[in-house]
Parts: sequence; structure tokens; C-alpha cells
Amino acid sequence: MFTITNVSRFVLVAAIATACVVLLLSPSSCPSGLDLASRNNGTQADPSISAAAVTSTTLGDDLAALLRSAAMEDNTVIMTFTNGAMSSPGSLLDLFLESFRVGDKTEPLLMHLVVVNTDNKALEQCKRVHPLCYRLDIGGGINFTEEKRFMSRDYLEMMWARNRFQTRVLELGYGFDVDIVWFRNPLLQVPVAADIAFSCERYNNRANPYDLWKDANGGFLYAKPNARTIGFFKSWYQARAVYPGWNEQYVFSGVKRELSARHGTALLFIDTAYFGSNCQPKKDFQRLCTYHANCLKGMTNKLQLLRGIMGEWKHFWNNTSGSH
Repeated sequence: MFTITNVSRFVLVAAIATACVVLLLSPSSCPSGLDLASRNNGTQADPSISAAAVTSTTLGDDLAALLRSAAMEDNTVIMTFTNGAMSSPGSLLDLFLESFRVGDKTEPLLMHLVVVNTDNKALEQCKRVHPLCYRLDIGGGINFTEEKRFMSRDYLEMMWARNRFQTRVLELGYGFDVDIVWFRNPLLQVPVAADIAFSCERYNNRANPYDLWKDANGGFLYAKPNARTIGFFKSWYQARAVYPGWNEQYVFSGVKRELSARHGTALLFIDTAYFGSNCQPKKDFQRLCTYHANCLKGMTNKLQLLRGIMGEWKHFWNNTSGSH
């Protein structure tokens, strides 16, 4: 088991901590729409991190300003990460954006979406299709423009850079969720008590969502900005040294139980009936909020799968037009 006995505590520079979304709703369907009023439950800022509010903006003025412009009333932003290959015309970014436009009242959520780009080609392509784009400089002299083979060195660097960037966003006082095709607003499936919510690869219908023995999948990740979550993310990144050559999802599986206990983090997994998984494909479009092309390698294969799912959604939506 991974232990953290010599890791120094970090100075927390997050600003406003807010609880996100409502309690779990009826299992009959995934609710639609933004419904910000019901998501803002009036939770006050976490006193353990509010003192450093001014410092956070000086550490990254451009990012802080972008997050402020994208944030919902409860400081939640939606983020997805792309490189040149994923954002090329007709590729994953276009499909991702289209899903918001054809989903059930999801188009207004685009104003809260920040696309994080790992190279200049991706940034330029992002600017042509979306107003909120950010260039993340990963460093190390690696060219992130092309598709990266799963578990290759460059792939691992990109995934861990994403993890580190997520910590920075939390420190600036913003919660987030990332990287999946949306048909309905999935945020309303995250209970207010959760600090971190993950999609998972498989989910037993009778499972407890707080049971940490499930296999997490990084296609959808929600995180609330507070000291518990920031501590968890920092320790998660530190654990990379204990699991050399593995991606952040694998390392998470190894440390999630200890870190959630250590930091007091409320961590849960959401049913694949709502957050669809190619590992356990449940395609009940009356309930489905998102779908992720996991358990599948190669961008061409992922695009083919997601385009098929998108086509099925459009057929379902057009044939049920009288009920929405």
C-alpha cells in the first residue's frame, strides 16, 4: 500500500470553495438543463483556504481571468483537454462540441466550457470553433501535436500534466469536470456531499456509490475546490513516483482508499446507466447523460464508436420530440 509519510504539506492558495449541484435525483432519468438555482446550496467558503484568495490570482492572471469568465454561479467550470490530433477538423473536439448542441438543454453549458490545449496547433484550431481556449505549456521539449500511443512516455506526460493542471484549477478556487460526450447535464447526478466524483468502467446496479473498490475511469471527473480535495490531488500526483511508468488512472486505483481516508475526502463513483461506459455499454437514452469511448484504443476507433452513439442519440431524440 502506498503511504505518504515524508510528503510536505502544501500551501493552499484556493479562493472560494463551493458545494456543487443537488442531491442525487430520481433514478428514472438523468435531469436536463442548467438549473443553477437548485445547484447553489449556499455553502460558505472553506475557512481553511479562503485566506489566500488574493494570492491565487497573482499566480496565474490569465488562467484566473479565463476561469472567472467561464464559471457557473457556484464556481464550476467544464474542462476538456486536447492536442493537435484531437482538435483537428472532424475529430474528437468537433464531436464533443456537437454533443452539447444536440443534447437535451446542454447547449447553454458551452459558455462554461474551457478547452485546454497542449500545443499551438490545438490552440489555433480551438479558437476557430470555441471562444474559451487555454494553452497549457507542459514543457520537456515534447511535441504533443500528434496522437499519443496509450501508455507511451509522451502519453503519460500528457496525462500527468492534466492531473497537475487540475490541481492548479482547484487552488484557484474552481471545481471542474472533464473530457466526455454529453447528452444531458451530468452535474445533476453528483450529490452535494461529494468532494470528488468519477465515472467508472463497471457499476453493479445494487452498488454503493461510495464503495471505493470500483474501477475509476477518467472520462468524467468532478472535483470541488476545498482543502480536502486539493490535498488529495497533490498526494495523488506525488504517488506517481511510487508507480513509475503508469498513468494517473492506474495510480489512482492504488491510492484512492488511503488518500480519501487521509484527507477526509468524500469520493464516489456514478452509475454507468447515467455515465455511459464502453466497458459496460448501457444505452438507455431515457437515462443516459454522457458516453465515453473507453476500453478502446486508437482515435479512429473512438471516433467511429462515438459517431455511432451520436447517431443513435439523434434518432432517439427525433423520435421522442413530442415529449420534450
